[in-house]
Amino acid sequence: MNSLVIKKVTDKKGLKQFIRFYYDLYRGSKYAIPFLAFDEWNTLDRKKNPSFECCDTEYFMAWRDGKPVGRVAAIINKRANERWNRRLVRFGWFDFVDDIEVSKALLQAVEDWGKAQGMNEIAGPLGFTDMDREGMLIEGFEEIATIYINYNYPYYPQHMEQMGGWEKDNDYMEYHVKVPEKVPDKFAKLSQMIEKRYNLHTRKFTSHELVEEGKGREIFHMINETYKNLYGYSELSEQQINQLVDAYIKKADLNLVTGVVDGNENDKLVGFGITFPSFARAMQKSRNGSLWPFTWWRVLRALKWHKTDTVDLLLIGVLPEYRAKGANALIFNELIQRFQDYSFKWAEAMPQMESNEGVQSHWQYLESRQHRRHRCYCKNINQ
Repeated sequence: MNSLVIKKVTDKKGLKQFIRFYYDLYRGSKYAIPFLAFDEWNTLDRKKNPSFECCDTEYFMAWRDGKPVGRVAAIINKRANERWNRRLVRFGWFDFVDDIEVSKALLQAVEDWGKAQGMNEIAGPLGFTDMDREGMLIEGFEEIATIYINYNYPYYPQHMEQMGGWEKDNDYMEYHVKVPEKVPDKFAKLSQMIEKRYNLHTRKFTSHELVEEGKGREIFHMINETYKNLYGYSELSEQQINQLVDAYIKKADLNLVTGVVDGNENDKLVGFGITFPSFARAMQKSRNGSLWPFTWWRVLRALKWHKTDTVDLLLIGVLPEYRAKGANALIFNELIQRFQDYSFKWAEAMPQMESNEGVQSHWQYLESRQHRRHRCYCKNINQ
């Protein structure tokens, strides 16, 4: 057997191989969802992703007998390191065959590169920003994934434990929620009280308001405010916000986007919920993340005509000073009604930190189960 070789990705051909490795590794899996190939390219290409204005990156692939057996991205987010006063190199896009020599060598490549850049910690899986997929799946291997989260085989965390030196840095929990036939009394009554007491109201926005008048950008400025104290958060720049408006707001069904405004502050936007019909099932039959020739039709049926029984709770945020006033309840109360209109049966709650008891408390009023858990690992490399 030839020795294992770790190579840097240095050209377009190499980046294509880096992206394609995931599809080859998970082809045939009943639970993994192929990511959209053009989204992966736009994220990893230095010329297309505005995150490179604050990030330094190297990509590595592991080869044996002329075949790829693993990949990893090494990322230094200088903006996040400054915010959190860390000298941290991140690892992401970490995928490998079940061979401890491969996984260990890939992380060693990230560690060596990070040390050369003056870093003293390594952590991941993490992306460039919090808008990327984060964490390694450690629970829920027999649950179908979504395109917004990492899926990995059970041997991944086993490798992390075998290598030693790695510790838990943060856990994210996800919930599978049944859409109720009627809005729970708790949400309905609380919403009425909040509207009357605080003059807070849900608001639907037009495409013109969101795109041309800047309400969409305002949502992502709110994300900077509401997420700023969350684990490892990297503030979004204006260029990143512009890209996110294009990626999410312009494609959203606006019936599934809800804002909360403060009537006492000239209808100031104080909360939001962005949800999308799930197209996980639609993407399952895509062999390489492409929409062609037939996947586009399945995805279109889900996104435009809601031919799916599941909705993804993609982004939800409320300004800190309005959380105690119950603005979250207004969002759920309104969105549940839209979910009922579209005959959604289930909702996928995206990753939330295990310490975020405020968000998790909402699921007690609904039929739900915590079905997946992702973990970020860290290691001191200042030795």
